[in-house]
Amino acid sequence: MLSISQLNKVQGGDLLYSNVNLQIYPGEKVGLVGPNGTGKTTLFRMIIGEDSTYEGQISFPDKLRMAYFSQNVGEMAGKSALEVVLSGDEKIEQLQNQLSLYEEKLSDPDLDPDEMNDILIKMGDVQTEFEKRGGYDLESRAEEVLTGLGILPEDHRKDIGEFSGGWKMRIALARVLVIKPDLIVMDEPTNYLDLETILWLEEWLRNFEGAIFMTTHDREFMNSVCNKIVEVAHKRVTVYSGNYEFYEKEREIRRDQLVSEAKKQKESIAKDEEFIARFKARASHAAQVQSRVKKLEKIQQVDVPDEEQTINFEFPTPPRGGDDVVILQELSKKWPKNNGELTVFENLNATIKRQDCLAVVGVNGAGKSTLLKTICGHTEASSGSVQIGPSIKVGYFSQFSFDVLDPNRTVLEETQGALPEASDGYLRNLLACFLFRGDDVKKKIQHLSGGEKSRLILAILLSQNNNLLVLDEPTNHLDIQSREVLLQALKKYEGTIVFVSHDRHFLRELTKKVYEVDKNKVNIYPGDYSYYLEKTS
Repeated sequence: MLSISQLNKVQGGDLLYSNVNLQIYPGEKVGLVGPNGTGKTTLFRMIIGEDSTYEGQISFPDKLRMAYFSQNVGEMAGKSALEVVLSGDEKIEQLQNQLSLYEEKLSDPDLDPDEMNDILIKMGDVQTEFEKRGGYDLESRAEEVLTGLGILPEDHRKDIGEFSGGWKMRIALARVLVIKPDLIVMDEPTNYLDLETILWLEEWLRNFEGAIFMTTHDREFMNSVCNKIVEVAHKRVTVYSGNYEFYEKEREIRRDQLVSEAKKQKESIAKDEEFIARFKARASHAAQVQSRVKKLEKIQQVDVPDEEQTINFEFPTPPRGGDDVVILQELSKKWPKNNGELTVFENLNATIKRQDCLAVVGVNGAGKSTLLKTICGHTEASSGSVQIGPSIKVGYFSQFSFDVLDPNRTVLEETQGALPEASDGYLRNLLACFLFRGDDVKKKIQHLSGGEKSRLILAILLSQNNNLLVLDEPTNHLDIQSREVLLQALKKYEGTIVFVSHDRHFLRELTKKVYEVDKNKVNIYPGDYSYYLEKTS
């Protein structure tokens, strides 16, 4: 279906990867992984024809129907959400116009019988193609996909200009899914999706009959959907025949084998070099020496890729506060709505205890972020009270936290401003732990990506002696490696954590208690995320 052979790619004067050989067969679900900057999106752009500056060959059948989803959705205006989705397959529209034209000709009472027969034959071919492409049920599929992606039926005919950027992403994704292509190439389809929508998309892709080539920061999503993993790292592309969990294990096995082979080769070379040095002056050993010299000249060195750099960093132990970190009494929150009120939750009585690790869950729009804001005092309670315990210092993270960063400062300067007592060495080690290494610390804030800004803010929060962290979607914008860095840091954290996340791996690894915001109330589950799923399934 898709064949890549002997591909070499140079970008900005640097080699991205060389000698890439890869095949994707019909129906395969393939995940693309690798650190940021290794060329994953570039590979997608070469496949879809946006980048032709490469050596080698990328080929697929002439009639292959390929669709591409990226984070760059472009300008959308002037059409309803449904119209945008329906316009995804231009060929269906062309076929529909042809059928209308044939129908108009057939309605002519003076039409010649031979011409009528010719039109009917052509019309049959067009109808077959139209049906094959799903033209007859296109609108019902479009509505089903839009609803599945969280856009309510009453909003299907709303002008797309009224939707936020995140919702436009969903509409653009629906536009790709609904056309039933042979191959979907997807760059981060789970970004901006809540957990319920991710689960729906996961199920849809598993049942999709075509092939998929995608990258995502959600390891559980990739684990569930993909049956092949392609890794881009160390200027090479490596294929693994299994899901993400298999890839992680197999990668370590292959690396251990390479290390063992490299060690044996090094020992063999050392013996040959010792023999050559010892006997090169002896005529009686000339043939043997020459044989070993030629052998060494032909050896192809076993190349062991560098390990991903990890830094062990001890975060400061936050000061011990009281055992009752947050006390919620008869807490209610309502928003004004259409001359009335919308109840988010009411009559919540709970105590968040020291070293609790509490996940706040619920469907999109249930009020998870509102609960976090109410706890932190960023929005006032409608009734009841929030009492923060004695000696509790709160660190709060949300996507609006980006606004507190000074765009004209460097990463190091921003960290120095937030942690004025810390030494330069401490700050550099802290930033390195959160993947700001070398000249990265000199980057201006205004030039950072969303993921880099998130990492910077989270690094500071973990070092400010906050003994209560309230984190609203801390994994947004973070790649798999960054999420793992954050997860390990939070596991070692000795304070209290209240968080919202749509990353199931993150939820499973971190959660000790669950607050579910559902139908105007908060349900409390005194167990981990698996316990919550068991009780609610």
